[in-house]
Amino acid sequence: MSFSERTNTTRWIIISVCFIIISLILWNTYTFFQIFKNEERLKMNLFVNAQITLVNANENTDVELPLQIFSNNTSIPGIIMLYDNVVSSVNVPDEILNDKKKRTAFLNKLKNENEPITFEYAPGKYQTLYYGNSALLNKLKYYPIALLLIIFLCIALIYNFYKSTKMATQNKLWAGMAKETAHQIGTPLSSLIGWVEILKTEEIDPSISIEIEKDIERLQTITDRFSKIGSVPVLELHDIVDETKTAYEYLQSRFSKQVTFSFQAPNEPILGMINPTLHSWTIENLVKNAIDAMKGKGTLDLQIEQDAHQVKINIKDSGTGIPKKQFKTIFETGFTTKKRGWGLGLSLTKRIVEEYHNGKIKVLHSEIGKGTTFQISLNKKVQ
Repeated sequence: MSFSERTNTTRWIIISVCFIIISLILWNTYTFFQIFKNEERLKMNLFVNAQITLVNANENTDVELPLQIFSNNTSIPGIIMLYDNVVSSVNVPDEILNDKKKRTAFLNKLKNENEPITFEYAPGKYQTLYYGNSALLNKLKYYPIALLLIIFLCIALIYNFYKSTKMATQNKLWAGMAKETAHQIGTPLSSLIGWVEILKTEEIDPSISIEIEKDIERLQTITDRFSKIGSVPVLELHDIVDETKTAYEYLQSRFSKQVTFSFQAPNEPILGMINPTLHSWTIENLVKNAIDAMKGKGTLDLQIEQDAHQVKINIKDSGTGIPKKQFKTIFETGFTTKKRGWGLGLSLTKRIVEEYHNGKIKVLHSEIGKGTTFQISLNKKVQ
């Protein structure tokens, strides 16, 4: 038997034992409730006998015990009725006894709680005792419900802990794979750099080696990104406008001319604490997502604006748009509308912006058939 099978078997044994314990607790609670209910009915039978004794008492009757039975009942409400008339009562407020409508409703409530006791107090003459549950019994009645709620909360807590642990394990696995990928890419990259140097010595168009160098630099950036997954990135003071423009223009040169790119930003630098490698990854994810939404044809606008404390990067496309109900779910891991998508791009972007850069990302505006605007808000250095 493998480790995972043993773990799964142990988990089911624990669940089964818990289920048995819960069932026993609930059964014992129900049994105790019934025993307590029967004891209260026996007390009310004694109450009836005391009533019969008092009704038929004469000067020789010892009424001390019946009166003691009446006085000892301080928790069980009861009304003795003769047709529609109240003969006597115990633990029932006067406002109920004196109001016929309230009294009728109260009697119906007592009948629902317990079967009335009809007794013969004299030959051929009968009275009926209506009685309810004591406050203690009513509390006990709701105890199983409270117990079930506590159990469900515990189960939810255990499930959440198990799910979080599983996700943490998966995150570690993905982080390890990403770092290993970065390490593996590093070797052929070093070789490519050497080959580019050789090409420079040959009689070829210099623009070819320049473009190859750009792509190698891009691969190095991607390698750097993967190596940072699972680690706390180092934030440094950079010009957000310049870093954004560099990433945006690189992508512009490598996409179809059917996409019209535009870039608007303040002329002066806007300084902020960012990680350039991860920031460019954020821009790349949003640009690629926008181009996919436009099916490779349309208008893509990037606009940078600022206020007293933040710089805001708006990326607007002319794509298919996003339904309002999906404004938040699109950032969840695994959510995708693409047939071959993994649902990682926007989730990763949100993590880079909010967890690593202490910023915010949201869908600023979207209209079906007209396009979407994403907004990134980053803290800037206040001069």
